[in-house]
Order: sequence, then structure tokens, then C-alpha cells
Amino acid sequence: MEYRELGRTGVQVSELCLGTMTWGQQNTEAEGHEQMDYAVGQGINFFDTAELYPIPPKKETRGRTEEVIGSWFASRKNRDKIVLATKVVGRTQSTYYRKDGSPGRLTRAQIFEGVEGSLQRLRTDYIDLYQTHWPDRPLEIFGGINYKRIEGDAVPIEETLGAMADLVKEGKVRHVGVSNETSWGVAQHLRASENAGLPRIASIQNAYNLLNRTFEIELAEFAHREDVGLLAYSPLAQGYLTGKYQGGALPAGSRKTLFQRLGRYETPQAEAAITAYLKLASEQGFDPAQMALQFVTMQPFVTSNIIGSTMMAQLKTDIASVDVKLSEEVLQRIEEINLVHTNPCP
Repeated sequence: MEYRELGRTGVQVSELCLGTMTWGQQNTEAEGHEQMDYAVGQGINFFDTAELYPIPPKKETRGRTEEVIGSWFASRKNRDKIVLATKVVGRTQSTYYRKDGSPGRLTRAQIFEGVEGSLQRLRTDYIDLYQTHWPDRPLEIFGGINYKRIEGDAVPIEETLGAMADLVKEGKVRHVGVSNETSWGVAQHLRASENAGLPRIASIQNAYNLLNRTFEIELAEFAHREDVGLLAYSPLAQGYLTGKYQGGALPAGSRKTLFQRLGRYETPQAEAAITAYLKLASEQGFDPAQMALQFVTMQPFVTSNIIGSTMMAQLKTDIASVDVKLSEEVLQRIEEINLVHTNPCP
């Protein structure tokens, strides 16, 4: 397991990050504990969660994932060994995140309420990386790349970062990051940091995988030149790049079977691209999940690749991807497929 610097913080995080969004719904507390034990044993020191987890978000389950992590910290007594990341919800019409029933916004008051809830559930007095889960400004964020002007007010980024600055001063947050952001949003965060002496974002957590390489278009340069590294989520395209859904298969216990929430990877162009990558993996003797994961992990703009599993066998396969070597020939074949099937699932 290799370790990489988180932005300019000096903090070293493992090249794989343990994603947690199934714990408390698809996975029990005991299963979450088992996954954390195994991951740490394999050298992973970085966990990512969120106040809205598990997925899909529901009022009845909100916060359970953080509670699973909190009970693990309490029993293992190893909080200082883990770099812990969590997220506060962005702009949403959902009203169950805040005590007064307000729709979610990235205001100072809501950020302070959000962090206190996370700290309590996680049974810790500090968060290593506190991230905005998505922006406050009105945008079409998930499943598209084209900018569409949507009218509506937005909490200024300076207010959000100002709240984060006070949390850093209080010692409740050590570093800050963003998620599901655009190049404009990253630029505005960096400008606010420089002009107003506010915390500098250390990372950006966006989707990145063989079916969605839109991060490379503009954000990769920010990651490189400004040290705002990518925390890549959905590296297996919600499981499609494992091949488990091929031919319309619906594996028992899978997210598609349970929740039917995988539309992002069910575009008209997706099947042909997935088939091409699965064929390449088979020809080269790779497990398709490991090939897809290692492609993400090895990118120079990636700080950490967020993996998540419901079963231990999956987790073991995913973590073992760090030992897979992709030759120049394989990488060239991947590029050839990408030229034919460019970002079919943004």
C-alpha cells in the first residue's frame, strides 16, 4: 500500500480509501467493523463517510454509517491511526438533516449543526477532512457534464469557508475539501482562501472511472498545479465494471436489485463500453474490477481511490488491486476504447 499527501496538509493517506456508504442499510454494524478491521490490516488508513449515509438516503437511516464507525472507534481505541473524512450535505430540499426542518444549505449555522452531529455519531472530537458533499449554488450535478443556468440564490463560498475556518480554529476540523464540484467552484474556493485567509481545500471528491473520465477535461490540471487531489468515488461505476450486471443479471443483494438507483451508468452508450472493457480484462487475464480500480489508482492526479463493498470477498479483491500492474500495451488499449466510447456515463 502506497501513501500520498492530502493536498498540502502534510497528512499521508493510503492510495485506497475505505468507502462506507452501505453500512447501516445493506451492511450490519458487525459487517462494517469486519471491513474496517480487514482494511486497516491491509494498510488502509483513510475512511470516507457522510452525514447522509447510508445510501440511498432516507430519514429513517440517516447517520447510521457514522454510528457504525463511531462504535468501531470506541471498541478498537485507534482513532489516532485513521484519517477520517466526512461530509456535510449541500443544497437540498430534504428537511430531515436539520433539527428545525430547514432544507439543507451550506450556511454557517447548518455547517455547525452538521459537524456537531457527525462528531457525536463518530464518537470523536475532531474530523481530519470535512467536505461539502455538493455545492450550495443551484446546479445539475449528478449524471451530466453540460452547464445549465438555473436561477436561484446561493450561500457565498466565503461564508461556507468562513464557517470551516472557525471549526478549524476550534480544533473540530483539521482540513477541508469539496465534493461533486466544478472547475469554477474549485477556482472560487482557492480564490477565497487566498484573498480572505480562509482554509485551503485539500481535495475534491468526484466520480471517476473508465466510463466517466470527465475529471480529466479541466479538473485534472487543478489537481496537479494546485495540489487539490482527486478522491475518486464510484471507481467501478456502481459495480457495472465488475461485469456483475451483464446480460441483465440482477445479483441478490446488489444495489440495482434492491434500490434501482444506477441510472447514471445505464445510458444508451454504456453497454458497448462496458463490454469492451470486460473483454480487454478477460484477454489480459485480469479480474475486471482490479483492472478498473488500478487504472484509477495509478492516475497522477488521484490522491486516493475510494472503494466500497458489501461482501468481504469483494473487499479483498478490491484491495488486492494495488498489486496489479497495467502494462503500456493495456493502457494503450484502454485509450483506444476510450476514443470510441468517450465518457458514456457522465
